[in-house]
Amino acid sequence: FGAREKEAAFGLGIALFNAEQYHAAHEAFENCWLAAEGGDSDFYKGLIQVAVACHHWERGNETGARKLARSGAALLARFAPAFHGVDVAAFLAALDLHFTPLRAAAAAKIPAPPPDPRSRPRLNLEPETQ
Repeated sequence: FGAREKEAAFGLGIALFNAEQYHAAHEAFENCWLAAEGGDSDFYKGLIQVAVACHHWERGNETGARKLARSGAALLARFAPAFHGVDVAAFLAALDLHFTPLRAAAAAKIPAPPPDPRSRPRLNLEPETQ
């Protein structure tokens, strides 16, 4: 798995995540994670965990969604404000907003509402600077 394949998998993962195909995005990011070296692997692991968190919430697994959203965000926070072209800070803010109703429902000990399609987080690439 070379650098070109890793970049292709990363781009595919972003596209799948933004298309709300979270399980497929997880698979693409996993290829990046397996090919990563050093500390970069935690970036991909964070993306994997967040994708799976979104997938879990879509399927009603509230506990798994909360746990993976928290651990994925913690991994990604180390790469803020930006890493590998991703606006990590904006993504973390969007994740926090998206998962707030899930955390609030858990705190109130009530079932969580379904994910709000209007607050679904997106991975945005930063414009390249010259």
